[in-house]
Order: sequence, then C-alpha cells, then structure tokens
Amino acid sequence: MALVAGVDSSTQSCKVVVRDAATGALVRSGRASHPDGTEVAPAAWWDALQTAIADAGGLDDVDAISVGGQQHGMVTLDENGDVVRDALLWNDTRSAAAALDLIDELGGPQAWADATGSVLVASLTVTKLRWLRDAEPENAKRVAAVALPHDWLTWRLAGHGPGTGGLDQLVTDRSDASGTGYWSPTTNDYRHDLLELGLGHDAVLPRVLGPNEAGPRSAVGARKPVLGPGAGDNAAAALALGLRPGDVAVSIGTSGVVSAVTGAPTTDGSGLVNGFADASGHFLPLACTLNASRVLDATARMLGVDHAGLSELALQAPSGADGLVLVPYLEGERTPNKPDATGALHGLRLANTTPAHLARAAVEGMLCALADGVDALRAQGVAVERLFLIGGGARSEAVRRIAPSVLGLDVLVPTPGEYVADGAARQAAWVLSGTDEPPAWSAAGSAEVFSGAADPRVREQYAAVRDLTAVRPAGL
Repeated sequence: MALVAGVDSSTQSCKVVVRDAATGALVRSGRASHPDGTEVAPAAWWDALQTAIADAGGLDDVDAISVGGQQHGMVTLDENGDVVRDALLWNDTRSAAAALDLIDELGGPQAWADATGSVLVASLTVTKLRWLRDAEPENAKRVAAVALPHDWLTWRLAGHGPGTGGLDQLVTDRSDASGTGYWSPTTNDYRHDLLELGLGHDAVLPRVLGPNEAGPRSAVGARKPVLGPGAGDNAAAALALGLRPGDVAVSIGTSGVVSAVTGAPTTDGSGLVNGFADASGHFLPLACTLNASRVLDATARMLGVDHAGLSELALQAPSGADGLVLVPYLEGERTPNKPDATGALHGLRLANTTPAHLARAAVEGMLCALADGVDALRAQGVAVERLFLIGGGARSEAVRRIAPSVLGLDVLVPTPGEYVADGAARQAAWVLSGTDEPPAWSAAGSAEVFSGAADPRVREQYAAVRDLTAVRPAGL
C-alpha cells in the first residue's frame, strides 16, 4: 500500500495527514500549534511541521508529500538562504497604504486586475514588499529571493535552509503564485516588473510547477518521498472537495472564503473577487473576508459561553434578531477593502438586548458578509448551483441551520476534516500516480444537506448599515 502525506500549514497551526494513495483512507494524522500574531518567524512553522510529522508517526513509509499553506505571507531570503526578517502574514494590514500607492502607479484597479487577476489589498505579497522597501530599506536591499510560506516549507523539506543557498531550488504552484500580485494566472508568467515596482529591485522567485508535476525529493523520511508542487490553502481545500463548475465552497476559518472552480480566469476591477488559479489547472475566483470564525470566538467570549452555548443561544432568537445587526469588521476588512474599519452593532432596542439576540446577530452578520462574496462571484459570471460549507465555523449547529436562510440556497456540509491537508494529500497521490487526472477520492462524497427558506430581510437590514462603520484610532 503506497502512502502519501498532506500538510496544512495554516495561520494558527500545522496539520499532517497520512492517507492511502489509492483509496484516500486516513491512516494517521498529527498537528502542532503556530504562534499568534501577524508577524511570525518562519522557523516556527518548520518546528511545528517537525512536531506534527512526529505526531503523525513520521514519514518513513510515505512515498509522496505535498504542502498546502496560508497564502500571501512574505518570506524574504538573502543570498545565503537566511531569512531577512520575520514573515508578514496575509492578515497583516500595515501595507494598506502601500497597496493604494501601487494601484495608482500602475494605472488604477482594473490595470492590476488585468495584469494579475486581482486588485491589490494589504493581504497580497507585493504590497508587503513595498512596505518593506519604504519602512525597512536596509532589509529590502538584502532580499535575494521571495517565497511564500508553502514554498519555503517545501524548500526546507528538500534539505535547504539557512546558510545553504540553493535559492534556485525554490518551487511553488499556480494557486499560491497567483496570490502574490506579480504572477498572471492568464499567461502563467511572473511579472518581474511588478515585483520590482514593489520591492525596488528584482529577486529570485520560485519555479512554478504544474498541478501534478513532481518537485525534488524530500530529505525527510526514509524513502525520500517525492515532493508535490503544493498549493495555497483555498486551492488545496477545493482539490480535497473535488469542486466542479457550479460548485461554490464557503469556508469559515480564521478568514472567510467564498471560492469556485471555473474554466476561465476573472479580472474583477472592483476588487471584490480575486482571480486566482486553482490546483488542478483551472481557475479559482475567490472573495475573502478577514473576519469569520473569530467573530464567533469573540461573541462567545463576550457572552461568557463556549461555542456550543453560543450556538444554542443563536437558535433561540428569531431570524433577523429583531433588527439587531452586527457588522463584523473586528479586524478591519479585506472584502470590502476597509483595513482600518471597526465592527459595529446597529438597531439596539430594549427588546433585543439579550444574549440570544447578540448571538444570532453575530452568526447572521458573519454569514451576510460571506453572502456578499457569493453575490460578487455571480457578478463575475460564476455559476452558483451547489454550496459547500466547510471550515471550523461550519461545525456550529447554528451556522449550519441559519446559513440557508442567509445564503439563499441549501448548503452541503461534508464530514468535518482537514480539507487543506487532505487536498495536499490528494495532490501528492496525483503526483505519485503520474496520471492526467487526480485520484477519484474526495471529501465531498458524504455531505449532509441543510435546507431552509431564504429570509431576505436579514440581508436587507445588513445592507442598510454595512457601510456605517468607524475607523480604528491611530496607534490601536
């Protein structure tokens, strides 16, 4: 029995799954935590990966491995392969002003959408490079190569690292490259001119592997397993689910993501939809919010309950929470692009100032923001026929039962799993097989369906107050 491993190096933790390459059956798994914060030393990811691999029983019987990871994170390396400075993660918004400057310098939002599929926001790597150029010019001058978190971990697995050089051995895939702001999913080429616009000079960039193209051999594991190209987290999850045109995944994790697989690229000049590539050779138009499961975390903390208690409270209140609306911009927002916005409660009355109403408003506010993402995909011509609800937030009974009324469609909730790691494992099995198509197994085979009548009032009252947000005071 050939075994493959998939890795999910996410914002909060590292997960490793080991699966049967032929059937997808889970053999074992492991995990380890990542440090908090939006600025992290990449060495912490490597340490967590080693712990998660050990927790999963090691890689000595594994034949192939792929790494899925958080997108956009800026990993800068000098000519020796040493990390220049701690990585800035996707949810670090200090480069918001840099994004605006870069948009103007290229000729406006549509120019960026045409060039790279996406209008720049603080999340994308090229904006972080511009911030580095302006805020830390000496560090910027030392940068010889730029990688993303999954690129760097794949490179480390191949035996490279600090002091070893080997920058020309960096590899990545289409999905993660498409989130940098200097690679075009339409032409499949880097735009080194845009890299220079951000960083101030050119640098080595990872070689982009095809969806099932084998990378180097791993230095970890007795069999020296082949390394797959890896993927950005959302593309890996789509591969795990086996998404096809007409399917839309709504993922409720640290961020909220609405994504779909399409046969043609998108170039949305409004910036609501990022025109990324996927992990199967197609495209992954995607809308992303900064605020998803942490809205539930924060509300549960305010109410002094756990997540089960929050869910129970939310289901006690009526649809629409008697007019109480939570705009969930607790960490600023990416879609819409409001990096300095704060969250807000609207419609407070004596009748709705109860824990149940607040819990309901939190769930509905989070889902309304995601429903706006679904609408943005539709506006780009993306077919929306089936909705898959995944991620940690999808484990909430309230979220599952309220989602159909807000999203306006039945939702399918697959068996909870590590979709990013599972997608990476499926890619590793694909690389190992050498076939034209990925293996038939996917995570979507046993999905529970949740139905409910759409309640347009929820979206209407949310839309009426959505833009009435305050700006975070300077220094906070």
